[in-house]
Amino acid sequence: MPGVLVLAEHRRKAIQSITFEMLSRGREVAAQLKKEVSVVLLGHQVQAFAQELAKVAHKVYVIDDKRLENFNAELYQKALVPFMKDLKPTLTLIGHTSCGMDLAPALAVELGFPLVTDCIALERQGKKVVATRQVYGGKINVRVSAPSAQQGMATIRQAAFPPAEPNLAGGIVSVPSPLTEDIDYKKFLEYVEVAAGDVDITASNVLVAIGRGIKEQKNVQMAQDLAAALGGVLACSRPVVDAGWLPHDRQVGSSGKNVKPKLYIALGISGAFQHVAGLRGVETVIAVNKDANAPIFSVAQYGIVGDLFKVIPVLKDKLLEMKK
Repeated sequence: MPGVLVLAEHRRKAIQSITFEMLSRGREVAAQLKKEVSVVLLGHQVQAFAQELAKVAHKVYVIDDKRLENFNAELYQKALVPFMKDLKPTLTLIGHTSCGMDLAPALAVELGFPLVTDCIALERQGKKVVATRQVYGGKINVRVSAPSAQQGMATIRQAAFPPAEPNLAGGIVSVPSPLTEDIDYKKFLEYVEVAAGDVDITASNVLVAIGRGIKEQKNVQMAQDLAAALGGVLACSRPVVDAGWLPHDRQVGSSGKNVKPKLYIALGISGAFQHVAGLRGVETVIAVNKDANAPIFSVAQYGIVGDLFKVIPVLKDKLLEMKK
């Protein structure tokens, strides 16, 4: 029985980052179970994807079928059920995305697997795999496990884990498609992209984020100038969006976006749990706040207790000086 099975998610000729994030933690949990991590890849003419995934998994199972070229939860389920009944993985990981949540509940019910959704942590505890998820809008973390189940399933929140390092040479196994006919009650028609903003904060390596402490809209520009000096982009917490100073696509947090930059500078952000929920993938957090007891300091690697209006100009000037 394999240890951990990850369902690869891909869209528009690209593997989605959530796949590599699941593999990162999946490899660690599999090692704790003294087993391997595998990937199941559904699609059509996806050999290049398989080769890419073989660098981060011990084995890649490919189900190639023209009907699986685009995601369809009904067809994915029909293809996965017989495959998973035969493979019998201990733990199956699916992304907590719109696609993943369209598929996972029904798949878990048909297979008889216990399902834990929106997980932010996974670990082995004795013979069990224990998952951590947030409840009450992120106010409380709860640890859950199936007391007697031999197999289980979990959906993983995006940016909860760093991506897996491509340091393996896994095997690729072709699995015959079990699909015998198409379905006419649920079909893929087209991709409709949400109108993009001027920047994508989830793709930036450097974010400078502002909160209520920026006080007025006219002060936003100084933070923007600091972000430009760092080669980054400007983000914010919810109060800034509510005030109409920045658009919603710049918001970080449980009601905004999960981000994973290498550097995150929080300016005048108190650090409420709703905001911190979006920072799980950040490598380094630097906080500037005049309140020494602000919760943001509990998640920051570096902190400056002071007036951001005095700190920002000094930081910007030093950065510009270093570039000369």
